[in-house]
Amino acid sequence: MTDGAVSGDNPVLGHVPVSNQPSEEIPVGVEFTEPPDEGIDPNSTGVTDEGTEEVQGYERIEAAVAADEDLITPPSVQLPDIGEASFGPPPPMAEAVHGPDDRIQITTTNVYPWRVHSSLLITAADGSRWIGTGWFIGPHTAITAGHCVYIKNSGVPGRDGWVRRIDVMPGRNAASLPYGSVASSNFRSVTGWTSWGDQNYDYGAIILPSDLGASTGWFGFSVLTDADLLASTLNVVGYPGDKPPGTLWYHWNRTASVNTRKVYYDIDTVGGQSGSSVYRIAGGQRYGVAVHAYGGATTNSGTRVISAVANNMVAWKV
Repeated sequence: MTDGAVSGDNPVLGHVPVSNQPSEEIPVGVEFTEPPDEGIDPNSTGVTDEGTEEVQGYERIEAAVAADEDLITPPSVQLPDIGEASFGPPPPMAEAVHGPDDRIQITTTNVYPWRVHSSLLITAADGSRWIGTGWFIGPHTAITAGHCVYIKNSGVPGRDGWVRRIDVMPGRNAASLPYGSVASSNFRSVTGWTSWGDQNYDYGAIILPSDLGASTGWFGFSVLTDADLLASTLNVVGYPGDKPPGTLWYHWNRTASVNTRKVYYDIDTVGGQSGSSVYRIAGGQRYGVAVHAYGGATTNSGTRVISAVANNMVAWKV
C-alpha cells in the first residue's frame, strides 16, 4: 500500500467514533498519557539507552535482502494481507524492507512486551480471510488499523464494511499460542475511515469478550509534540507475511518525519503488520505514538496518536 489521502478530510468530524454495535453508546474520553501495564506475570525484557528493546545477540547486519517467503498462516493456507482487501495488491516496494533485511525474529513471545502483540486472523463479511496485527491497550481492548476492522472500496460484492470476525492470538509464535485464541465481532473505528476511507484516520479497535489483556499486559500511549517525535527512536513489532507463518519480528529506527496526522519511519515492515504499534520507550516504559498502516519506497508510516485519537483510545479501553 502507498501513502496518500482522499477528499473529505475534516479535523473534527473525522475522529467521530463508530462501532459495529450500534446500540452501544461510546463515551468521549479526555486527553492524557495512558500508562502501560506488564500484566499479571510481570516478566519483561530489558531496554537499551537508545530506546530500543534489548534482544540478545541482535545486531544490525550488512547483507543482501533475504528472499521473500510464501505468505501462510494457520490453518495452513496462503492468506493475504488485510490491506489488499481495501487497496488491492501493493505496488513494488510498498510495505518494504529498505536495504539489508536486519529484522530480528522474536521467539520469547510469552514475555512482555512481545506478548502485547497479537496475530490477527480476519474473516471479512464475504467469508474471505486475511491477516493483520494488533496490540493491547487494556484488558479487553486491542488497537489495530481501521482497515483491519472495516473494509473500504474492495470492489467485491458483499466484502465491504465491518469484518465478520477477528481471531486474536497474543504472543503467537508459529503454531504455538501461549495465550490461546479469542474470537471477537465487536469493533471500533472512526468516520474518517469508515465513511471517507481517508488514510489519515486509519485506526480502530477490537473489543474482546474476555480480559485476555490482563494476562498479557498492555502498552500505554502518548500524544507528543513534533519535536519530541522527531527526537524519538521508534520500535515496531508485528507479524509480517513474508516470514514463516505466525512468527513475530522486530525492527527499530529514528523517526524520519511527521505531519499533523501521520508519523514516518524507515523501519522495515511488510504486509501483515497493518495495525502494529509504533512505540517509543520512555523511562523504561512502552508508549504507542502511532498505528502502523502504510508503506512506501523510502519510509513506512502510521496514523499518529494526536489528542483526538488518544481520546477515542481512552474511550475504547475496557
